[in-house]
Amino acid sequence: MPAGAVTATPFFFAEAAVSAGCYTLRHASGAVLPAACNFDAAGKVICPAQQDTNMKPHILEAIAGKDNPNIPALRPGDSVSVHVRIKEGAKERVQEFKGTVIRMRRGENNACFTVRRVASHSIGVERTFLMRSPRIEKVDLLRSAIVRRAKLYYLRTLTGKKARLKERRNK
Repeated sequence: MPAGAVTATPFFFAEAAVSAGCYTLRHASGAVLPAACNFDAAGKVICPAQQDTNMKPHILEAIAGKDNPNIPALRPGDSVSVHVRIKEGAKERVQEFKGTVIRMRRGENNACFTVRRVASHSIGVERTFLMRSPRIEKVDLLRSAIVRRAKLYYLRTLTGKKARLKERRNK
């Protein structure tokens, strides 16, 4: 059986809307299958995502946002200064947020990084920025640190000298 193909035996037809070979299927438990499922010659269900695999990259390219050239290559442990445009009423200003990158999330449009800093009265503040956001004016890389983890959530519980990261020096 091909990967992803489902047999039609545990299903029964709720509506026989036979418009261009599309059926509305309902599982015996009551769950409805995607409306645009087709059948191959053997009676197997083929979903639209499995039909046009050649179209997917073109669609993703059309939807994808543009890279922000003002964001350098970041890694967890980097100390950065993020300059963000903020709109307040009719005015627009640039706000700086300095801190340590504790998390990087990869992905096309959903790629983001989280910056943590300790504000007054030892209150930790974290802010997540989208990598492709046009609101980010620039990101300054202040220093890099040697870390052995991809997510630095353990920094949330540390204070003072324990929260320091060893600097990575380029030779």
